[in-house]
Amino acid sequence: MLWATDAPFRLYLTKGLSSNFIVLAEHTVDILVLLPILIAGFAGIKKLSWKGWLAALAIGIGGSALASVAYTQAFHYLNPSVAILLQKLQPLIAIALAAALLKEQLGKKFWLWAVVAIAGAYLISFPDLNPQVSFGGGLNPNLLGVGLALFAALLWGASTVLGKYVLREIDFRLMTGLRFAFGFLFLLLLNFWQRSFPAPGQFSPKDALFILIIAVASGVVSLLIYYKGLAYTKASVATIAELGFPMAAVVVNWIFLSAMLAPMQIAGIAVLLFAVFKLTGSNAKADATDAELVPIAAGGVEVAG
Repeated sequence: MLWATDAPFRLYLTKGLSSNFIVLAEHTVDILVLLPILIAGFAGIKKLSWKGWLAALAIGIGGSALASVAYTQAFHYLNPSVAILLQKLQPLIAIALAAALLKEQLGKKFWLWAVVAIAGAYLISFPDLNPQVSFGGGLNPNLLGVGLALFAALLWGASTVLGKYVLREIDFRLMTGLRFAFGFLFLLLLNFWQRSFPAPGQFSPKDALFILIIAVASGVVSLLIYYKGLAYTKASVATIAELGFPMAAVVVNWIFLSAMLAPMQIAGIAVLLFAVFKLTGSNAKADATDAELVPIAAGGVEVAG
């Protein structure tokens, strides 16, 4: 539920700051928190193979940096609740990529529930059932926002698969530290390249406070709590518990942002979450080790902090 608290703060920040800079500022806080872990675990990091380094680099640039920027940018065009709910497609993406790249076994009913999940996501994205590609002579903002949110889900889902590969070689805390470190360095270069740093006086103390809240509450702290709980919880139970994230997000955004959902979108939520629940359960039965993949995929958005 901590993951659901960042939308009001993130939406406020997008009104005056670029998405690139917002995510860089979050990563700056996160890397300061995780730097002691990286320094203490330097000996373990040196054990990474070249493939492990490449995977960690891809996770940092793709899953930690670009996905977070795309997710934040989606808030410019979408109801924040829609951007968040579309992230629940991550288990589907992660399981499919794991089957393709890691040769893991798919559950017998994977494709059935995948189609149902996609149908639910479609209802959430386009409650009038018409995507309306063009709008006023240009690209429909809603369609653009949906595309950005789905791009973030794809990158976070891929990061889950790559993360599973890296975890064969190093501890998850070191992997998390490397993820933020590579993301921070990439975002620093991206902000210099695109000149997206705020002008003098544009970055207020309130902005700094909101970024700190996002980075700590829905970033590092929630991630550490999540991993701690995952160590003592069955994947099937964790998957159910994670439904607290989208449900809390809808309530938080409704109360603080007046971000209401249409009846068709509420129906889509029910379809999507039920399909994801059945999909993860089906895949866990196919291969017991795959069950550990699912909760990380579902929670991938919160490494966005």
